[in-house]
Amino acid sequence: MSTADLFSGSAANPMDGSDANGHKDVAARAAELRAQLHHHGHQYYVLDAPTIPDAEYDRLFKELQALEAAHPKLLTPDSPTQRVGGKALDSFASVKHVVPMLSIRTETDTEASGAEAFDTRIRKELGLTDADPLVDYVAELKFDGLAMSLRYEDGVLVQAATRGDGETGEDVTHNIRTIGQIPLRLLAPTLLASQGSLPPEGARFASGRPSGETSAVAVPKVLEVRGEVYMARGDFEALNERQRARIAAGEKGEKTFVNPRNAAAGAVRQLDPTIAAQRPLSFFAYGLGDMTPAEEGGPSFNTHFDVLMTLKQWGFPVAEQTACVQGAAGLVDFHQRMGQARDALPYDIDGVVYKVNSLAAQRQLGFVTREPRWAVAHKYPAQEQLTTVQAIEVQVGRTGKLTPVAKLAPVFVGGVTVTNATLHNEDEARRKDVRVGDTVVVRRAGDVIPEVVSVIVEKRLHESQIFTMPRICPVCGSAAVREEGEADYRCTGGLFCSAQRKQAILHYAHRRAVEIEDLGDKLVEQLVDAGVVKTLPDLYRMGFTALVTLERMAEKSANNVLASIEKSKQTTLPRFLFGLGIRHVGEATAKELARHFGKMDAIMDATLDQLLQVADVGPIVAQSIRTFFDQAHNREVVEQLRACGVTWTEGEPTAGASLPLAGQTFVLTGTLPTLSRDQAKDMLEALGAKVAGSVSKKTHCVVAGAEAGSKLDKAQELGIKVLDEAGLLTLVAEHAAE
Repeated sequence: MSTADLFSGSAANPMDGSDANGHKDVAARAAELRAQLHHHGHQYYVLDAPTIPDAEYDRLFKELQALEAAHPKLLTPDSPTQRVGGKALDSFASVKHVVPMLSIRTETDTEASGAEAFDTRIRKELGLTDADPLVDYVAELKFDGLAMSLRYEDGVLVQAATRGDGETGEDVTHNIRTIGQIPLRLLAPTLLASQGSLPPEGARFASGRPSGETSAVAVPKVLEVRGEVYMARGDFEALNERQRARIAAGEKGEKTFVNPRNAAAGAVRQLDPTIAAQRPLSFFAYGLGDMTPAEEGGPSFNTHFDVLMTLKQWGFPVAEQTACVQGAAGLVDFHQRMGQARDALPYDIDGVVYKVNSLAAQRQLGFVTREPRWAVAHKYPAQEQLTTVQAIEVQVGRTGKLTPVAKLAPVFVGGVTVTNATLHNEDEARRKDVRVGDTVVVRRAGDVIPEVVSVIVEKRLHESQIFTMPRICPVCGSAAVREEGEADYRCTGGLFCSAQRKQAILHYAHRRAVEIEDLGDKLVEQLVDAGVVKTLPDLYRMGFTALVTLERMAEKSANNVLASIEKSKQTTLPRFLFGLGIRHVGEATAKELARHFGKMDAIMDATLDQLLQVADVGPIVAQSIRTFFDQAHNREVVEQLRACGVTWTEGEPTAGASLPLAGQTFVLTGTLPTLSRDQAKDMLEALGAKVAGSVSKKTHCVVAGAEAGSKLDKAQELGIKVLDEAGLLTLVAEHAAE
């Protein structure tokens, strides 16, 4: 939660005196909301110990804002809507901001219409018509960190202060000095006359300037830089790993952190700077506060982008994603692009920020209460929420993998209601120490399966118990084993296990496998539970009577299912092979196996060495295939399916199976004098060789060119034959003559 997250709106109903949620006593509801927001604001801004997620705070704030808008008499001087944040901690010296650190209005419409509405409002307030040019904006990331003000005098850092309540913050200079990205003395400007003379990062920004040029600006006597202190995701994970190690070693008073923002805020507010130095913090600059005025020798800027470029020159980090854009379309494009890239960023953002680029236009637009009219924060759907773990269930997958799943109290996160979150495996569940009854942070990003990020240990029930993976399958009672070197437990029951049986049938019937169009989840569950289908061949032995007696199965539906099953008998070798559900064999691998061997029997009888000659097949995949067909019951399934009439077209194996270099693995490294790497690869593959990307004991030969590097070193270390280009051409010529 940042102060920019506080401003959103919802509709009230002044006609009947109720609010948007149907509360009739609006005065009582407003008082209740003020009390709640004061409490949560104190927890978040003063104590840095939030008890609710951002999205929930925003919802309460929006409700109060709507009530006050509909019933102005309810507005009180102490309303949270009339202030920016909380008071400074008594343990730090107070700092009065010369220029208040105000908040930015938040646009909670997460769609393109949110950006379009902002542009429409700006054009209207500037008096622009459709005939006028597009408005220039600067689009920035909205960091999930801690707002910071850095004061420099004569180019030297003299004070760092938190936002506090916007008017008064906390002096945290001793901790900010530990952040390597924050300059203690500003860089002396040098004349950078063109984009090409900028530092690498700066060149990217300059490309967005209309002129493509920048100029040096002298550092003013007084300069206050505004920005965000944050903790990168990788640094956060490393910090928590160290914390877990300390806890495991029995150190007292240690705990893991809930999220990077909380960890950063805690580091900034340490009284001992040596502790802050141990917590890796970073910084991005995004604006100015107090500064020597132009009439007293200070710099004069025309645009916000000029400000950012100058901050870059003076030695401050500025987010590389920052861009100059034009009009609503530019804002929408930036919002969408950053939304797509959000999960790949090394730090957390919860939205983007749009600012009118022209400073003259900013002055014309001015402020409303404590918010600038010329800027807005455009959020993304909340990705994290708090909820409770009601149970931990173990699910059995198609391959027998046992996966612990946290059953959650329903919570709306990432645009959907989440009730389940994967714990992946026993190691992960133990590492996070998730227990039934725990209050947890749940994260959902994009289409990623929801997961438990962390546990709020302070809210843990005393009677909670550590999770342990069961050693027997919860579905069939067979032993659950963990193979050496693997993190997962697997049921040994195979098709005997109904969970695997159901998933195996569904996989076989998938549209990209053998495809049985009318065979869905519920029907498969009924067929397996009723004992009608126990193995794949049973699908083709099933009659009309067995189907029509199932619950909610009409005669027409039964006939449709039987017709789909009959149609599925005509398939292809890749589809059939993929449909068998061999571990590690996906669609692409199934196609390569079919192409290479041509016949099903050849695949079933192939040795490990023969399998390794197939493109897309490595040692793990080869062993998985070999293990599958070494099981008599799996071969029996294939034969029974054939007997039931399942057929596919077979052909001759590719020439590579009988070529002179078949069974041999080559590695190409370095730059060859005349041949490209693709040309050399084509020559070798034409003779049946497999070209791999790394050297191992199973490598037969390495072809090395100039600057071969570590692959050549490893080949020599292992005593593997090494050829240069001439040697390769000789080898090709010899075998081509055979």
